[in-house]
Amino acid sequence: MIRLVDCFRFTWLAVCLTGVAACGSGGSSPPPVPVPPPTSPPVPQQMGSVTLSPQSAALGSAQAQQFAATSTGAGTLVWTVNGIVGGNSSVGTVDSAGDYRAPPTVTRSANVVVQAALSSAPQTNFATAVLALVQPGDVQPTANPQVAQYTLNLPQPGTVLAQFGTDTTYGRSTWSQPTPATPVNYGGPVTIEVAGMRGSTTYHLQALATLPGGATYADADRTFTTGAPPPTPPVEITTPAGLTPQPGIELFDSAELGLPLYSPSLAQAFATDLAGNVLWTYRYAGTPANVITPIKLLPNGHLLLNLTVTTPATGPPLPPGTANDIREIDLAGNTIHDLPMATLNAALAANGFAGVSLYAFSRDLLALPNGHFVLLATLAQNETNLTGYPGTTPVSGDALVDVDANYKPDWVWSTFDHLDLNRHPYQFPPDWTHSDALLYSPDDHNLLFSIRNQNWIVKIDFQDGAGSGAILWRLGAGGDFQLVGGVDPTDWFYAQHGMNFFGANTSGQFALGVFDDGDDRPVPQGGICGVGGAPACYSTSEVLLVDEAGRTATLLHHYVAGTSLYSFFGGQTDPLANGDIEVDFCAAQPGGTVVEYQPGASVTETSPLIVWQAVTPGAYLYRAQRQPSLYPGVQW
Repeated sequence: MIRLVDCFRFTWLAVCLTGVAACGSGGSSPPPVPVPPPTSPPVPQQMGSVTLSPQSAALGSAQAQQFAATSTGAGTLVWTVNGIVGGNSSVGTVDSAGDYRAPPTVTRSANVVVQAALSSAPQTNFATAVLALVQPGDVQPTANPQVAQYTLNLPQPGTVLAQFGTDTTYGRSTWSQPTPATPVNYGGPVTIEVAGMRGSTTYHLQALATLPGGATYADADRTFTTGAPPPTPPVEITTPAGLTPQPGIELFDSAELGLPLYSPSLAQAFATDLAGNVLWTYRYAGTPANVITPIKLLPNGHLLLNLTVTTPATGPPLPPGTANDIREIDLAGNTIHDLPMATLNAALAANGFAGVSLYAFSRDLLALPNGHFVLLATLAQNETNLTGYPGTTPVSGDALVDVDANYKPDWVWSTFDHLDLNRHPYQFPPDWTHSDALLYSPDDHNLLFSIRNQNWIVKIDFQDGAGSGAILWRLGAGGDFQLVGGVDPTDWFYAQHGMNFFGANTSGQFALGVFDDGDDRPVPQGGICGVGGAPACYSTSEVLLVDEAGRTATLLHHYVAGTSLYSFFGGQTDPLANGDIEVDFCAAQPGGTVVEYQPGASVTETSPLIVWQAVTPGAYLYRAQRQPSLYPGVQW
């Protein structure tokens, strides 16, 4: 006979009926109606003189758990499962020695309560343990041929990750994700997108769960065969013998050499392991005006990408079908959120920025710690009687827009409001600023903004969207800083692209790395590189110690790559965890070239020790960056 009082001893326990695996969640059925209102899974208890170990566990079909019980009172121990002496085939069985056996087939995840009570005083001398019975996990394909969807349903709050590999030693894992957050937390299904597998390969997958109290569960091994991914540019890898690169993956956004940059036949963004094996791809519909610049991993496990255009804001209307969006996608390539430019322009007009009309999203974007995003876009104005340009001149500039998590704009900044239109050293008209990179400074909540066609990086009073927008300083030739340890103006950066902080500090005194494309560089012999017989242009990877108070920029490191790796656009310079530096020579010939190298003792280097190199013949690499894995907080 079932003692209902035993069911009510716990914070929650659904009505216990013989033959029903109660108190759980699973399948597509709703959880049972709790009495009293549930707030958490059953709580194991030790009462009187009986103790039971372990007090929590998780099992699958036909699995066993041995319990150890001790008592000091008189009488024998009576074992029950959900109040049923010895249990049954629905809730599992337990013998007089405490050997519990789960049902032969667990078709629905549920919690059961195993109790050992003294026959002489079962109401006061007993101990309980809570067992999570977990139904088998489910693995399904997704729209991405290299990504599987693995679902495990837990009857208690917990976390799940999936490990995977070409055999049952696995070797790689996803991140860990919690059960759904609900007012009444019964647990529930956790779905993991398993990514990082090579195409056309059979993999072994296994979900691992952790439950309250430290109980763990390992799902049965499952297999999944990936499909063939869309083609990507070929990647040629070189790793010198005896050298070890920083572990992880390489995330690329690419384009075929020459214009148009968009290719419907190739995946425009992809990731490889360090041997060059393609692990993940993304392809979208667009027109020859399109290119991804860039794609970034987000803290929520999704990816944020900028589907921009190659035509200036003063150019003709975009061809029909051109993508002009900020897009958040999951690893399977599903669009989670899409922000077309037309929608942003409408939101600007509706939120007090009626005078702003943006042409296209541009070459960078930021995800901020407060959940907002800073978006970079282009816009055009007609200007009159500029220096050297009498009459009316159409000018293409840039704007920054801060939007909240729902993409509502709350702060707008324009180059037209903060820069001198009569300063136009490069590619004017019409391309006045051609900005291409953003950094957020956690130390002071301001923005660093790379303005390629001004040969400047500027700092903007941002203050998480509450700042004035004033330019606090201008770094570069003709700016506010004295160059120390280099030749001014030759050793400043020119037509620069991707930048990054090279240390913990992001304000005051801090190290800043920047990829110096080198276009428009003045040369000691006079003139501009590559123009009118002047020496050829070259690109560099440089790190500067910026002293904001002293207004000095000291050259800490300067990799002068020479003309063989000259990249006229794109690129990135990043620090790696092992002390190496990775630099993307986006447009080097015969294609994009990414190198990981060990910086030496000299400030200026021309032949550093190359640890790892990737070349993509026939394709540019606007950004290429080392990532620990495809999952936040996980190192492969």
